[in-house]
Amino acid sequence: MVHWCLMLAELFSDRKFYSVMLRVALPIAVQSLFFNLLNAVDVLLIGQLGETPVAAVALSNQWTYLMNLFLFGTGSGTAIFTAQFWGRHDLANLRRAFGIGLAIALFGSILSAIVAASAPYSVLRLYTTDRTVIDLGAPYLRIVALSYVFTALSTMFGIILRTTRNVRLPVTISVIALSLKTVLAYSLIFGHLGLPQMGIIGAAVATVVARVFECVVLLALTYRLQLPPVLHLSDFRGLDRAFIRTVAATTTPVILNEVIWALGTNVYAGIYARIGTESVAAVNISSTIEGVALVPLFGMGNACAIILGNAIGGGEHDLARDYARKFLALAFAIGIGVGGLVFLVSRFIMGAYNISPEAAGYARGVMAVMAAALWLKSANLVIIIGILRSGGDTRFGLALDTLPMWLLGIPFALLGAFVLRWPVYFVLLLVLLGDEFTKFIAGIWRVRSGRWLRNIVPAQ
Repeated sequence: MVHWCLMLAELFSDRKFYSVMLRVALPIAVQSLFFNLLNAVDVLLIGQLGETPVAAVALSNQWTYLMNLFLFGTGSGTAIFTAQFWGRHDLANLRRAFGIGLAIALFGSILSAIVAASAPYSVLRLYTTDRTVIDLGAPYLRIVALSYVFTALSTMFGIILRTTRNVRLPVTISVIALSLKTVLAYSLIFGHLGLPQMGIIGAAVATVVARVFECVVLLALTYRLQLPPVLHLSDFRGLDRAFIRTVAATTTPVILNEVIWALGTNVYAGIYARIGTESVAAVNISSTIEGVALVPLFGMGNACAIILGNAIGGGEHDLARDYARKFLALAFAIGIGVGGLVFLVSRFIMGAYNISPEAAGYARGVMAVMAAALWLKSANLVIIIGILRSGGDTRFGLALDTLPMWLLGIPFALLGAFVLRWPVYFVLLLVLLGDEFTKFIAGIWRVRSGRWLRNIVPAQ
């Protein structure tokens, strides 16, 4: 405890650290804040239709969530190289690495779209046996699948722009697109502004329109301004197998990490769904609110990866170690404070949703557990996404993020739901103890060992 207090005292007196961190983290946090707030508004809008539509959209979005995490893994893996290449002022290799990552992202998004559009009923049967939920969710998923390729393009270009410290452009476009999505969703769900009343299908149409808008504007401005991610065929001259193998060796564990982790969250969703429709609605509502609470930590985690990656690429290893410790201490402190705030406001939030008293009670319990564990999730987010990936320590990151989930978290969830038959909030508590707490202990050890810090870009 004394060590942490000294760390925080040093942290609060380091003005240079704050200047660098806020310049990168603040725009990312603003984007994440808008995403989660407007996502909460979307859930609130759909919540006016009842808990069954909430469950239908939540389970349909599990497939989209899986695809998005694949894209995030691809982007994060590619960003390890682009951040270090940018720190070394090597634009040619930055674009080559980006091109490899973009090709992987497009392949995955096209495959995900084909599955979701052609077999939405089969996809939803992976999560629930409730026929009403499946019949409501399948048309929604089929329409949302049309946005996947556009999402892949905007996600990859946005991530790479951020690694070159150009954060404001993708954030501004994303915020505008998210605002457009919310206005369209409100109008199309309930039939306002002269548009037809389409229910949850309106929310799907709004998602597609917003994603297309975001992609087209971001790519048009990137090429017009000739920013670092601009790709031409000439950029791939001299691209050899050794370079591809180097990128793949570091990026593949990150992609596997996100996909395996996403599959685990899908298993959790299926377990919660089989506890009851009220449990799905409770977890979905609570997770949306938790997403808002994690906004500052999401910004910090991504800023940590960018800043540490730039420092490592520039050969400033001591600075990278110092900033890693400070990012982790700040995440710990913010997680405790935000978790307490979530607990205090949780009782007042449920009144805004048109759900049954049983579902509202479950949601309050889930929110209390999530609030108590927020410091754990905060620290783990910075360790895995920010620190380990910045140094190319992706194999350990893969093991750290997936083994506790599959060996402890999921078995604990099955035990709590089907053997002990506990309510969903106690099942979630078991999951967090087995999954997140184990990650935290092992992650702290790895960061303190210093083995995560490596300059992995090929020598010039």
